[in-house]
Amino acid sequence: MRVLLTDGHPDADRLSAHMLDIYQQALPESAEIHRRAIRDLTFNPDLSRGYEDIPEMEPDLVEILDQIEACDHLVLAFPLWWGGEPARMKGFWDRILLPGQAFQYHAKDLFWDRLLKGRSADVLVSMDTPPAYLKLAYFNPVGWRYRRQVLGFVGFAPIRLSYFGMVRRGGAEKNLEKWRARIRKLATSATSLKRGTKLT
Repeated sequence: MRVLLTDGHPDADRLSAHMLDIYQQALPESAEIHRRAIRDLTFNPDLSRGYEDIPEMEPDLVEILDQIEACDHLVLAFPLWWGGEPARMKGFWDRILLPGQAFQYHAKDLFWDRLLKGRSADVLVSMDTPPAYLKLAYFNPVGWRYRRQVLGFVGFAPIRLSYFGMVRRGGAEKNLEKWRARIRKLATSATSLKRGTKLT
C-alpha cells in the first residue's frame, strides 16, 4: 500500500506533525510511505482568474499531484481555523483539484467524473472547539466539505474524519495519549479499507 502523509499546518513541529508521526510509526513495514508539508511547497495559492486562465503548475505542485495519483491512501493533518483548513492549504486544493485533472464535468448533464477515485483518505483535524460542539452547534462544516466537496468530489472513498479537540486550556496534554491510540488504530486499519466504498 502506498501512503502519502500531508501536513497542512503553516508551522513545523506542531500537533499536526506529531499526529502524522504517530500515524507513520503505526503503519505496517510493507507500506510505501511518502511525506510532504504544504508549507514547504513553492507555489502561488491564488487562483486569481478562476478557471478562465489557469496558471501552469509549479514543479512542486506537479510532484505532489503525481504522488497523490500514485498513492492508495492519503492522510491529511491540519488545524481547524475559522471552520476550515488554513489559507495556504485551501489554495493548494484550488491549484491542484482542477477540471480534467481531478474531475471532469459532463457536457450533456449536471454530473461529473471523479478522476481520483480508487483512493481512500484519513483526515486528522486538531481544533480548539470541542468535537461535540463542532457537530451540534456548527453542523460540522469541515467534515461536510471534505466528504462531499473536496476529497469526495474528486473520488476519494472512504474518507474517515477524526477530530482532536479541544487543544487549548490543557486539552492536548490531558488527551494526548488517548489521541495517539486513536491515530494508531486508524493507521493499522488503513490497509484493510475497501477503497471506493463510501463510509456513512
